[in-house]
Amino acid sequence: MTYYDVVEVKITEHLEFTVKFADGASGRVKILPTHLHGVFATLADPNIFEQIRVTEGFVSWPGCVDLAPDAMYGAISRNGEWVLS
Repeated sequence: MTYYDVVEVKITEHLEFTVKFADGASGRVKILPTHLHGVFATLADPNIFEQIRVTEGFVSWPGCVDLAPDAMYGAISRNGEWVLS
């Protein structure tokens, strides 16, 4: 396990959630509607978005959709949040 592996995820509202990393750092992730294209388009459906989970240190959803924990950690370390636009 690396320091930037996600160990916990909690939805705060549709397209927003908080994460906690292996080293104890935490922050917020917000996915803007402009990011909902390609593989991320399915997350527009609240029923799909609610299936969020942590898989081997990644935030993921069904259908092989996941977010890079190292990029997430970097943005949260700098700004307290990661906004995907």
